[in-house]
Amino acid sequence: MRRGIAATALVASLALAATACGGSDSGDEADGPITITWWDTSNATNEAPTYQALVKQFEAANKDIKVKYVNVPFDQAQVKFDTAAGSKGAPDVLRSEVGWTPAFAKKGFFAPLDGTEALAEQDKFQPSLIEQAKYEGKTYGVPFTTDTLALVYNKALFEKAGVEAPKTWGDLKKAAATIKGKTGVDGYWGSTQAYYAQSFLYGEGTDTVDADAKKITVTSPEAKKAYGTWQGLFSGKGLHKADTTADAYAHIQDAFVNGKVASIVQGPWEITNFYKGSAFKDKNNLGIATVPAGSAGKAGAPTGGHNLSVYAGSDEAHQKASMKFVNFMTSAKAQETIALKNSTLPTRDDAYTDKVKADPGIAGYQGVLSSAQPRPALPEYSSLWGPLDDELIKVAGGKESLDKGLGNAETAIAKLVPDFSK
Repeated sequence: MRRGIAATALVASLALAATACGGSDSGDEADGPITITWWDTSNATNEAPTYQALVKQFEAANKDIKVKYVNVPFDQAQVKFDTAAGSKGAPDVLRSEVGWTPAFAKKGFFAPLDGTEALAEQDKFQPSLIEQAKYEGKTYGVPFTTDTLALVYNKALFEKAGVEAPKTWGDLKKAAATIKGKTGVDGYWGSTQAYYAQSFLYGEGTDTVDADAKKITVTSPEAKKAYGTWQGLFSGKGLHKADTTADAYAHIQDAFVNGKVASIVQGPWEITNFYKGSAFKDKNNLGIATVPAGSAGKAGAPTGGHNLSVYAGSDEAHQKASMKFVNFMTSAKAQETIALKNSTLPTRDDAYTDKVKADPGIAGYQGVLSSAQPRPALPEYSSLWGPLDDELIKVAGGKESLDKGLGNAETAIAKLVPDFSK
């Protein structure tokens, strides 16, 4: 789950205009190499250069294939691909957020990869990540990077206050007060975004919906308790008040990396940026722990990340070349390179080499992956956070009650999954 991707709308629009017909307008020349188009949705500044270098390596090793690389801002890519695929003009390969995979597979936009070169080393990938790339029994993506949320904390501030990484949200509340009293710094700053509040639901053994039972559960007693705990962490000694501005993500991140708040909940996509802050010039000052548990004794966060998927609308030759490219980009060697350069988490165990695990950020997040909870294979699942984003910011800002906010979210979610009961 990426936020705040750095790329300008102008650059994006020019790049997309030049590649609007990725699968069909390939630029192939007679008797020349076949050209495939890849839409990469990574951070244009921190991550894209690594991928561009790997593209050159692939082309050097495969003279018969050229890769037209396009960086598409993450927050625009889902809609742009949906539009392009619907008009038969999508790129041959897409770096697809895991939540998009079942939605695009359901529409027939992604080609199944079982038994193809793209998945030639399927047994090397973490099984739960392969499952997350499936829809109705077929695999539509190869796990490229993975992530989850963790409680990240400033070890020096925690040690100065004499507190340890909290095991429960109640422990966090107590620790925040102690940190404030001993250091003068707020102990915790929470996010109003629904994705970041998901861990509170897991802590009560529930979710936004019960996909198996086809039931909306966002207003269940367990969900109300979860969101009540979430809401309670915006007030109290050492607990930073909710930021309801458009720049909240940046404000929280900046405060943490510069030692102005002792802990936040964040994902590994920010590892590189953690190290740029004054508080983490010494990388070993970065503490990483499983998100605290709820009253049900459960702790966990949603599994995120990205798959590489192949456009079903491309012809056979382009699909074959695309699958070779996907195989290369998801190989152990490529994933090791990506991890070392970008500080992202590999999806296969053989890519966690000693060099990779020497990064305390990667090693720390690898340690919490076992508690991550895969999302259900529900095409509409990722869209369910939208209504909650709209309501939770109002609740956190005191503009409406929790009951009203969850009730409004339930009504909006019912429109997204009309066959689900309340």
